[in-house]
Amino acid sequence: MPDLPTPQDATEAALFSEGWDAVLSYADLCTSGSLTAHQLATEAFTLGMREVRAAASTHVRGAGRRTARLPTTPALLTAVRDTAAAWEADGQGHKLDPDLRLWLNSGAAARFSGPPLQRPVALRGLRDLQEADASLLWLAEVEALPLPAVARRLGLDPATVADELDQVRTLFRDRCHRAHLDTPMDTQCRSYARLLDAVTRSSTAGTPDDLSRHLATCARCAEAAACLRLHGGGLPAALAGGVIGWGGLAYLERRRRAAEIRLGAGRPGGAPDTGDPKEDAGRARVLWRGLLAAAVLLSVLALGVSLMPFGGPGDETTAVHDDRQPVADPGVSRTTRGPSPARTPAATPSATVTKTAPERKKPGPEPQGTTFTTHHPGRTSAPATTEAAACRVAYDLVGQWPDGFQASVTVTTDQALTGWRVAWSFRDGQQVGQMWDATVDQNGSRVTATAADYNKSVAAHGTLSFGFIGGRQDRNRTPYGFTLNGAPCATE
Repeated sequence: MPDLPTPQDATEAALFSEGWDAVLSYADLCTSGSLTAHQLATEAFTLGMREVRAAASTHVRGAGRRTARLPTTPALLTAVRDTAAAWEADGQGHKLDPDLRLWLNSGAAARFSGPPLQRPVALRGLRDLQEADASLLWLAEVEALPLPAVARRLGLDPATVADELDQVRTLFRDRCHRAHLDTPMDTQCRSYARLLDAVTRSSTAGTPDDLSRHLATCARCAEAAACLRLHGGGLPAALAGGVIGWGGLAYLERRRRAAEIRLGAGRPGGAPDTGDPKEDAGRARVLWRGLLAAAVLLSVLALGVSLMPFGGPGDETTAVHDDRQPVADPGVSRTTRGPSPARTPAATPSATVTKTAPERKKPGPEPQGTTFTTHHPGRTSAPATTEAAACRVAYDLVGQWPDGFQASVTVTTDQALTGWRVAWSFRDGQQVGQMWDATVDQNGSRVTATAADYNKSVAAHGTLSFGFIGGRQDRNRTPYGFTLNGAPCATE
């Protein structure tokens, strides 16, 4: 998990939770193993968030002047692609998927960073929309979130969001049509442009034979046709392929399968949204907390497997598989274009993860094997030392915002450890939402962080550390009662 700069408000937390899983999912497609996926995701997320903040700052300073920029999620995915290209240029291409390396060295990749009028029509069309409209289109079509969830996230009226999405699709089509006409074309392509526009506007019009033959041989015109034809269900693929580039269709399939998991998890028979914003938001929060913890836990486990001495470079064992689940918070609203339902208080995470191990295949859809229960079965902890260890704890509050915070814990131990558990108690009802470099279990105010496979061994007089993001309601005092493997620790 990347080091997140100090959050200033809840918006920062929403950006973090929304973007990290999308970045990790795409980075996993782009790399040859779990370790490199985590490395690529960390570097790309840091780069992408910096660019998102810079673009937002520019937008605020230029209030009243419209700027073309991508919504947060596709902007972060673009950062993954750009970071992979930088790896290839810097001699680190061996860490990437071989097919991606071929693509990066082809003319197809050059289009995404080349002259603006040569870039994919979908990319130009999405950039040319207002950011709120582009977010609505991307979340509904590519991330495959149900419309009630999209409405809550963007602060839209659930009763009218479907009509608004139809209007945005039409706006996107018009922007793509204009972008296609602006593209430098040869005489033949230009002669078909008007006919292509007419044919794709109708759901019943047939495609003339000569146009069909042209589309079969001209990739640019076929690409434009996919963006212009709103009927037939091809818009999500046109968006994913035109904005992300390599692996866009595989990413799209992952998000669709993740959306199915989100809709069914925790609900008898996979019941759909109830239509009650408060009830659905409460359910979504509980599910989001569980999914978020699962994503971090499983990525950490996969990272540990990659670091084990018996695995060679890029080696994937069958003992632990990477089945990270995409995370999305349907309760977060990021625009003010419509009435926003009241937010429900953060739910206490009650879901635990039972992990199965489906076979991992690349670059196809991400395996889905995580299930959720509403009880806390016994956990298998890392082996502890037989003697109590003298220790000192440094608790660092990295940053906080109205309903959340980020913190890190560093423990210095006088004895060598072959496994560790660090526990403490919160004073003000804080709840850990996600943790990295350890797995978390919380029972009331008492929290236990257990070592991951890759960092369970600590030398005498060495240190161990981990971080987490949590939720709070009011006060956020420093926790107390720190222990290491059951032995009390002094607090620095």
